[in-house]
Amino acid sequence: MYAVRLFATRRSRFFLRLYRLFEGIIVALDPLFRRIGYERLETPFAFLESTTKGFLFDCKMCGQCVLSSTGMSCPMNCPKNLRNGPCGGVRENGNCEVRPAMRCVWVEAWDGAQRMPEGLDRIRVVQPPVNRELEGSSSWLRVAREKAALQREARQSADPSKHMLARSFRKAREIEPAAAPIAFEPDSALSVQWSRQRTSVYDAEVGKEKPAGDKPEKGQAGGKPEDGKEQV
Repeated sequence: MYAVRLFATRRSRFFLRLYRLFEGIIVALDPLFRRIGYERLETPFAFLESTTKGFLFDCKMCGQCVLSSTGMSCPMNCPKNLRNGPCGGVRENGNCEVRPAMRCVWVEAWDGAQRMPEGLDRIRVVQPPVNRELEGSSSWLRVAREKAALQREARQSADPSKHMLARSFRKAREIEPAAAPIAFEPDSALSVQWSRQRTSVYDAEVGKEKPAGDKPEKGQAGGKPEDGKEQV
């Protein structure tokens, strides 16, 4: 089983493509699944998912699969169940401190992520804590249901482009929050009047320190603007 897990991580790009193809199929089958009832499909899907992913990735069926974000290396195989990177006990050879014969799950995850398109971006996304209430449930079915619902919402929206833009913006902030500003500064914040109000205390302090009779030089506070431009 361990050898198969390493095999899958070494071929993470292939398994990512295979998963995306499979995901597209089950999302497209959403109308049929809703007629049957997702509750009725839970048991067979969970069994199929446990059998397939258990063999390939030694899946623990946490119900919140993140294999596509961790280089096809399941973080639940970590003895400490760490979901956001390795602990400080990784040995020099990359093996686990708890299980010395096993290579660290997160060392494998990083290797697998390097082989996947945008894998290094996804592996840096902070994962939420595991919800133990979802253990044993099918993450395939949950993802399909959620993505199908988003597609229906986008089709029913008055302006689908705004819906897609909002989703893209939210995803960008998850990957790199500092790169996506929350909002632009309003024009009023950049006006001359606002700037004067902001520096009024500073100007008053400068006026107190200036000896009487001294004339400010050009370019300093209180001086005449050059070329008819107002100083800000």
